[in-house]
Amino acid sequence: MTASPKLDKVDRKILEILQRNAKITNAQLSKEIGLSPAPTLERVKKLEQSGVIDSYHAKLNTSKIGLGISTFVQIKLTGHDKESIKTFINAINKIDEVIECHHVTGSSDFILRVIAKDIASYQQLMLDKVNEVPVVDSLQSLVILSTFKDSKTLPVPEDEKLKI
Repeated sequence: MTASPKLDKVDRKILEILQRNAKITNAQLSKEIGLSPAPTLERVKKLEQSGVIDSYHAKLNTSKIGLGISTFVQIKLTGHDKESIKTFINAINKIDEVIECHHVTGSSDFILRVIAKDIASYQQLMLDKVNEVPVVDSLQSLVILSTFKDSKTLPVPEDEKLKI
């Protein structure tokens, strides 16, 4: 088995640019990184095939599509066994309004990021879906009042150990 090539300076630059603008043309990307189009495309394909680039997404304006409430919800489960966790995760994955689910340390077991049309819709969602998951012991909602940073751009480390 051969060693994977490392992320070099050009790869990191490609990743930074694509995170800011995934719709950039290969021609424009090649200009920005200083390579011709063919090797640029080859590098992007290598980053995609290796799994470094997972996918491409359109970021939607929540208020323009009628989603006015965003919350974090801290969840405690009734048990911490594999079956309870699996039951919870399976149920949460079926709720479209739950846009993130994180297993965490501390006083809660999970933190969810939930988005809804309004407070009434959010309340109904909590009552009808999240509270009905049999392994949910308690939940605490934190309504997001304002967001001052919502970056989807990850810093790409210069660590020599990063490999693709």
